[in-house]
Amino acid sequence: MIREDIRTLIAAAVSELRAEQGWDLAEMPVFDVSRVKDERFGDYATNIAMILAGPLGRSPMEIAEEIVARVASHESREEKERFEKIEVARPGYINFTLSVPILTDVLRIIIDKQGRFGDSEIGVGKKVLLEFISANPTGPIHLGNARGGPLGDSLSLVLKKAGYAVTNEYYVNDYGNQVRVLGHSILKDEEAQYRGGYVDDLAEELNGTDVSREALPVGMWAAGRILEQLIKPVCAKASIRFDNWFSEKSLHDSGEVSAVLDLLREKDLTYEKEGAIWFRSTEFGDDKDRVLVKSDEEKTVTYTAPDFAYHKNKIDRGFNILINIQGADHHGQAAVVGRFVEDVLGAKDVVKLILTQFVKIMQDGVEVKMSKRRGTYYALDDLIEEVGKDAVRFIFSSYAATSHIVFDIDLALERSAKNPVYYVQYAHARLASVLRKAEEAGIHQGPSLTSRTVLDTADLSLLTHPKERELLRELSSFPELIEGVAETYAVHHLPQYAIRIADKLHSFYADCRVIDPENPELTKARLALVSGVKIVLRETLGLLGIDAPERMESVSANNEQ
Repeated sequence: MIREDIRTLIAAAVSELRAEQGWDLAEMPVFDVSRVKDERFGDYATNIAMILAGPLGRSPMEIAEEIVARVASHESREEKERFEKIEVARPGYINFTLSVPILTDVLRIIIDKQGRFGDSEIGVGKKVLLEFISANPTGPIHLGNARGGPLGDSLSLVLKKAGYAVTNEYYVNDYGNQVRVLGHSILKDEEAQYRGGYVDDLAEELNGTDVSREALPVGMWAAGRILEQLIKPVCAKASIRFDNWFSEKSLHDSGEVSAVLDLLREKDLTYEKEGAIWFRSTEFGDDKDRVLVKSDEEKTVTYTAPDFAYHKNKIDRGFNILINIQGADHHGQAAVVGRFVEDVLGAKDVVKLILTQFVKIMQDGVEVKMSKRRGTYYALDDLIEEVGKDAVRFIFSSYAATSHIVFDIDLALERSAKNPVYYVQYAHARLASVLRKAEEAGIHQGPSLTSRTVLDTADLSLLTHPKERELLRELSSFPELIEGVAETYAVHHLPQYAIRIADKLHSFYADCRVIDPENPELTKARLALVSGVKIVLRETLGLLGIDAPERMESVSANNEQ
């Protein structure tokens, strides 16, 4: 990637200066090479001079000037052609502006690789277990659990593109007190807690079965029905994919919960108090010890013990990165599980925790808390039915996990540039429309217009307009975006990127005529650019689990250039 090429150039220059001038540096310092937000100041910038200023006791501006001079002195002609200019900016940044040939080379790579553009190998050899949603099978998926769905699914797609071996898993809590309470609710006895149309439906369905009319077996039967009838279908409707549906009950049946309790006893990490068995969680920084087995007659195992067993199971299956996406209310328990994996199992830096915040639904300027259809709480199924899968996934993914989501139903339904989902999908449809019109006009060689045939006949050196350069610059950052999201799990950068591409496309389209019969060579070059933008935008939408329409009602060949 271009960023790594710049890093290599800088490191080589600093190494030479350190040797020649006797700079007192034990090793090469860690420095940043990042995208410049304001294009007036170049494409990339590095803070290396400011990092060196302290140890060397010199002005960062002076150091930056020396590094720039050294980079220029040993660049080959080919290297010099990579940068339009390299400048020093206060208080000591070194700014790099890429040349048009370098940017158009990126366009050639995009068209050559198609959907493989941006693929990386940073995750090769790393096996990831990504667990998300994991809503109790006691009712429909509510929006608190649903928050992690688009995030987890898109993150898995990015990680796979970055070379990781990823398994998506849903942990089914089909054992324990919540299942027993579900059984009581289906039986509608004095211990019933869950209510709603789905409970009534299950109660009616139960009448035609031979399930024992005791709370636990009824609850286990109902949990299975809810999983198959309410949870799996809505995940499919949202294009959220799971490789495994892992049963908590299987951990008890296989003896893995008992085995983890034995392991903790062997390590003297449990004690008995008032008839209950406790985990010495405070020894690992927790604010309190945690109950593993209750003191009731049944000696009920709390959710902590199966959580431990489940994470040991993940490691035993060979996963070396465990990503857990959970709601903010799971913070305490998630931290305990993380300490168990690290301090008891000795698996350091394996658990990666993403905690999501709450979702607020707004319509007509008022918060909506109840489903119109069910008359109960708002669920993921309700929201998809109201605005569609694409709007749900795009808007959910647009927020950082640490931010609360305010989901405006009216905005999600609007067909205008105010709606970010519509705006981005419109951009893709516009690109497709331009290419269709070019094909109809016969502006190509060969039997049909493809990205490849456009590129083969295009002189990309003609792409010198500032709006063309802005698009090329944005396309060139896509591989860095993929690696960045794979390393930070910040999926919200994907929809932000899609919006930037759409912004720059619409701006380019307003200033640059793509199909110009009076200028066929420039037309071919711009069609190649349009092809490249379409490839990258389509890939970005695909990673978000969102459709990339070839046509939309307000986009037609008749109103395209």
